Amino acid sequence: MRSVPTWIDKVHDRDKVEQWWTNDGQYLAIGMMNGVVSIRNKNGEEKVKIERPGGALSPIWSIAWNPSKDEHNDILAVADWGQKLSFYQLSGKQIGKDRPLNYDPCCVSYFSKGEYVVMGGSDNQVSLYTKDGVRLGTIGEQNSWVWSCKVKPDSSYVVVGCQDGTLAFYQLVFSTVHGLYKDRYAYRDSMTDVIVQHLITEQKVRIKCRELVKKIAIYKNRLAIQLPEKILIYELYSDDSADMHYRVKEKICKKFECNLLVVCSRHIILCQEKRLQCLSFNSVKEKEWLMESLIRYIKVIGGSPGREGLLVGLKNGAILKIFVDNPFAITLLKQATSVRCLDMSSSRSKLAVVDEHNTCLVYDIHTKELLFQEPNANSVAWNTQCEDMLCFSGNGYLNIKASNFPVHQQKLQGFVVGYNGSKIFCLHVYAMSAVEVPQSAPMYQYLERKMYKEAYQIACLGVTDNDWRELAMEALEGLDFETAKKAFIRIRDLRYLELINSIEDFLASGDPKDTKMLITKQADWAQNINEPKAAAEMYLSAGEHMKAIEIIGDNGWVDMLIDQARKLDKAEREPLSKCAFFFKKLQHHGYAAEIYMKMGDLKSLVLLHVETNHWDEVRIPALSQDNHSSFCNSPCPWCSISHNAIRPQAIT
Repeated sequence: MRSVPTWIDKVHDRDKVEQWWTNDGQYLAIGMMNGVVSIRNKNGEEKVKIERPGGALSPIWSIAWNPSKDEHNDILAVADWGQKLSFYQLSGKQIGKDRPLNYDPCCVSYFSKGEYVVMGGSDNQVSLYTKDGVRLGTIGEQNSWVWSCKVKPDSSYVVVGCQDGTLAFYQLVFSTVHGLYKDRYAYRDSMTDVIVQHLITEQKVRIKCRELVKKIAIYKNRLAIQLPEKILIYELYSDDSADMHYRVKEKICKKFECNLLVVCSRHIILCQEKRLQCLSFNSVKEKEWLMESLIRYIKVIGGSPGREGLLVGLKNGAILKIFVDNPFAITLLKQATSVRCLDMSSSRSKLAVVDEHNTCLVYDIHTKELLFQEPNANSVAWNTQCEDMLCFSGNGYLNIKASNFPVHQQKLQGFVVGYNGSKIFCLHVYAMSAVEVPQSAPMYQYLERKMYKEAYQIACLGVTDNDWRELAMEALEGLDFETAKKAFIRIRDLRYLELINSIEDFLASGDPKDTKMLITKQADWAQNINEPKAAAEMYLSAGEHMKAIEIIGDNGWVDMLIDQARKLDKAEREPLSKCAFFFKKLQHHGYAAEIYMKMGDLKSLVLLHVETNHWDEVRIPALSQDNHSSFCNSPCPWCSISHNAIRPQAIT
């Protein structure tokens, strides 16, 4: 192996501090003690000479080329001991202005994609900067000068070397800073920018803050951005739902320490551990609430401007409602486990909670009753357009639940943060997406229970034409003409619409015989398709008691049978006798006895008691001579009658 020198130049080592090749290896940047950066080609020819202000008083101690392949130009970061950080193009043109450091920089290193810069020096710490030189924060503090720092390729690990021989290794974790209101999602980008995304139209707008964005909150036409030394309040230019133009409305020039931040129409709410503070846009503190436990979750749930309501979940399991114009918090309920996530239904009657055990619990707010609970949940959201629908995510699945029906699942990674109509908003890592979810499954769940109006509400959220047709036919067969008509209108089926109009005209004629006939035919159809309960109900509404009782008795629906028997008049002996027959068959002799007493059929009553060996009940307080004779002549070899009593006797 041998090496061949390609060029040699007389740059003394004592003058040269740092050198760095461009990404394509065509140019070499050399930083020197006299404050000059020399950029040379592969042949050693100097192409560009950059002279820093201060000359020899600002030695170039560290330089680095941005490794990003997305940049249109090669960008060189220059750190000098004039305590400045500057950026240059390959042509020597400076980008932006000098960034003051307030310390002597000893090392500079880019992340692999060039989005961040790590620097260390005489301030005994290593700091994180944006690619434009905006300081974001301190990575770690040391006991001596930081002379070297490097970022592990394609990762967020940083290693640091210090003057006293210390080596330190750090992992940077970049948290998601974001806010969501209905179909508008605001999130932090590049640590100093805020992007507002319309999740329906996919439009985006970027707001450059040029400082570290610490918190974001969005509500209706308001957007709040917390920076290190101030809070900026933005508003939309217009009331157009698709408008994406924001302008600064107010600035609160104070430094705040808070865990959570929410914005309302006229106020900012700051949360710090157990304390909530309500500030006007003029930075005047108007209200303050002190909770009994740490605040884990807070959400604006609407209200008139200046009187909005807040939903607050605590670590001790308490869930409260707070109005910004009321100094007193209202306790909605308290559970045994800590609150992780909360949401309230559109009518404010139900509350969904995800606790620390990843269980989704749904309560009735008025009665405090636990309606149901589901496992494996990390976040939950109610549908803003449908009262009885919610979704929750967990274990790689999206779960959709309608009313008290079983959960419908599909695979989906991420956290559910919103549910609007047929769209579910899901956050996966740092990306928010709107997932279109067909509503067919919950619609059919309602159809199975003949809940046509509820099924129609679900279908309005988004189902296929075939689903609409199925709903229309089911509603028509169930005589829900209003729902059937709406569903047929959706698929523009004129033939069935004409049929429904004809049926309605037929029923509007006022002839009860026609109505009874139609209902009876419908009951016959329900019986033929093996829907006995629906058929029985239709027969009852049509006055066909015998047919209804036959179905009820054959299916053993005792409660339904006794309910109907008690509604019958005592003169309707045939259906009452049929009811008594089925009660005897189903071994419900008490109900059978009740029917015989109602009919006044003492003979059948006594025979019932005898057949069931209920001798204490066998009493005939009064029998006419004719009834007595006919009863005595009935075959009963194991008993004999003497006046008013029946006595058992041995059979020989």
